[in-house]
Amino acid sequence: MKNLLLLIFSVILFASLAANAQIKHTPVKGKLFIIGGGDRSAELMRTMLATAAPGPKDYVVVLPMSGENPDTSFYYFKEDLQPVCNNAIVNFNFTKEKVNNKSWLDSLVNARLIFITGGDQERFMNIVLHTPVYDAIHKAYVNGATIAGTSAGAAVMSEQMITGKQLTDTNYSATFKKIHQNNIEIKQGLGLLTNAVIDQHFVVRSRYNRLLSAIAKFTTYACIGIDEATAIIVEGNKIKVAGESQVVLLQKPVDLKITTNGLIKMQSIQLSMFTAGDIFYIKQGN
Repeated sequence: MKNLLLLIFSVILFASLAANAQIKHTPVKGKLFIIGGGDRSAELMRTMLATAAPGPKDYVVVLPMSGENPDTSFYYFKEDLQPVCNNAIVNFNFTKEKVNNKSWLDSLVNARLIFITGGDQERFMNIVLHTPVYDAIHKAYVNGATIAGTSAGAAVMSEQMITGKQLTDTNYSATFKKIHQNNIEIKQGLGLLTNAVIDQHFVVRSRYNRLLSAIAKFTTYACIGIDEATAIIVEGNKIKVAGESQVVLLQKPVDLKITTNGLIKMQSIQLSMFTAGDIFYIKQGN
């Protein structure tokens, strides 16, 4: 009996590992459209729609759970998108009680465009993480959907997500006042972007200190700051810039060290700035 139970356990474990490996190595057909917050022009909305390329019967799903008032977040996004979009736009405000709603989950998996609104990225992940909603977003992405988001909806795209909070300076500020080893708070995001960290409202809020703190923690990552009214379009390793302002890329710090009092220093770092139409490449996957 003991040997039989051990055999059954081994079979279940092997099947689980095989399934996880298959998901991990499944080629992704989808794209990401990541907006740095701020105004969403009609041109930016048209670019997002062209990226998703919905057919006449396709629909757009809005996930407004980052917002303090989700219905308001949905309303304003729909106001921006509807003038350039003939497809249905639906609001799925998942709560802890609704994360197993099969009808919504099936629709989410089959959506052509999924948009995550701004607000608080932790609020969004507290609802989505370790639930069927998380899995449905990933399935949609693998199957060819465009996953889009703005502000908090941009931050959640990373596997390593900037929360916006400082750990050694508890008074909130739009930008960090110091570049210190233990100051930046990182939590688990959606993981649609691996080996990269996203920051938003970047130029207008001068968030360089925050992104420098991130790259000191993740030295092999591409740390990407997206300004307002600006987006990056991610397709595999390729990233294209759209919108009105700039995207800042920090990567490859040289001789990075931490002093005894926690200050970050380095000999050099690669800093690049891009505008609409520019293309650059980052490492994705393991």
